[in-house]
Amino acid sequence: MKFGVVVFPGSNCDHDCHYVLNGVIGVKAEYIWHKETSVDGFDCVVLPGGFSYGDYLRTGSIARFSPVMNAVAKHARKGKLVIGICNGFQILLEAGILPGAMLRNTSLNFVCKDVWVKVENNETPFTSLCGEKEALRIPVAHGEGNYFADTEIIEKLESEHRVVLRYCSENGNVEKSSNPNGSLNNIAGICNERKNVLGLMPHPERCSEKILGSADGKKIFDSIRAFLRGS
Repeated sequence: MKFGVVVFPGSNCDHDCHYVLNGVIGVKAEYIWHKETSVDGFDCVVLPGGFSYGDYLRTGSIARFSPVMNAVAKHARKGKLVIGICNGFQILLEAGILPGAMLRNTSLNFVCKDVWVKVENNETPFTSLCGEKEALRIPVAHGEGNYFADTEIIEKLESEHRVVLRYCSENGNVEKSSNPNGSLNNIAGICNERKNVLGLMPHPERCSEKILGSADGKKIFDSIRAFLRGS
């Protein structure tokens, strides 16, 4: 099994993801430079967080044109796994691989703190080792994490159980006060129809070891590894 971590100019969580995959999860991970035109040979591609191209114009809007994104889209169409974390989620939205868009946080401030997210669907390759409706403590760090889509898309996501993670309180209650950015329906992460592509704003790579205060994020990567071992 082989993971690829895409590196865009401005990525700053690529090394974190690479470390967690290699050093904590125990799988092989390699960097993929954004100018690569193929991701063949990788079982899972990770689009990490950061500020690709300085977030000029808007988050992810330039990175979507990097040569590697055509390969990532092809990889996803084949049914292979793609996970976009924070800026990676924003890039997936801009590229049209996932539906919707990101707006500025309703506070208009950059938010960097631990939050709780409820696992709304644990029947995906990314959440299979999580408990049903389990609340995970995972940090966020973003200025544009306010997920938005038109009513038809939101209803489709909800009816097809494609809202994978939702901001919640520590006890799992979905409340307005637990929403750090104003996302519609407290959405923190969604998947595509085939459930092989996940975009999420929280950073699981920043909480995959207990020494960091929480190892809840490790469950995301462990789930991917378990899925690939069984596929």
